[in-house]
Amino acid sequence: MIEAKNINFYYGDFHALKNISMKMEIHTVTAFIGPSGCGKSTFLRLFNRMNDLIDGTRLTGDCFINDMNIYGKSVDVDELRKKVGMVFQKPNPFPKSIFENVAYGLRVDGIRDKNFIRRRVEEALISAALWDEVKDKLKKSAFELSGGQQQRLCIARALAIAPSIILMDEPASALDPISTSKIEDLIHVLKKDYTIVIVTHNMQQAARVSDKTGFFMLGELVEFNNTKKMFLSPEKEETQNYITGRFG
Repeated sequence: MIEAKNINFYYGDFHALKNISMKMEIHTVTAFIGPSGCGKSTFLRLFNRMNDLIDGTRLTGDCFINDMNIYGKSVDVDELRKKVGMVFQKPNPFPKSIFENVAYGLRVDGIRDKNFIRRRVEEALISAALWDEVKDKLKKSAFELSGGQQQRLCIARALAIAPSIILMDEPASALDPISTSKIEDLIHVLKKDYTIVIVTHNMQQAARVSDKTGFFMLGELVEFNNTKKMFLSPEKEETQNYITGRFG
């Protein structure tokens, strides 16, 4: 369970998120849609505290994961980020082998058992639907993979350290249609074991992969509803206008 209560977020004097509340259920996919600059990526980054890395930001309100306030003083941010994996807009493999990319988080975590690492790398690559494509070239550079394969490698890297939540910030925006389809198929499979939150500019993608959708505009959450209902009969006129292309 992920819950945001009365979230306001500021970049300096700019009020980027305005009084947002939302609950996201376990083992579901939640999509955030809306025009560029509407706050959806900022909201996504709250849940692994990535916004903490930006100077001059300020947050009011509460964010809970499994009833724990993740902005509480006792929270270990490094431990939080192990439980909340992140996949970015563009594939960002490390300049290492395919194997070492996936093993990286385990090694950083102090794990030295080679058999355990080997097993977790294989499991993560299988979960990311990449194992069959790379099992014979694990020592090759990750940069030899295609863009779509690199993005699935980054997903495997996030899965290797056993998170419970995966945040995806436009994970397919830099990919071709075939690679995008593979990422979407993968999301459907992963939600059986993970809670997934995805930001996308592609409304058709949101309709295909998500259980619930939040529509953001100018820092406000205009509507949050079951995806099918939102796309077929939205409750707000602003949502209807955006989905039908009248603005945005």
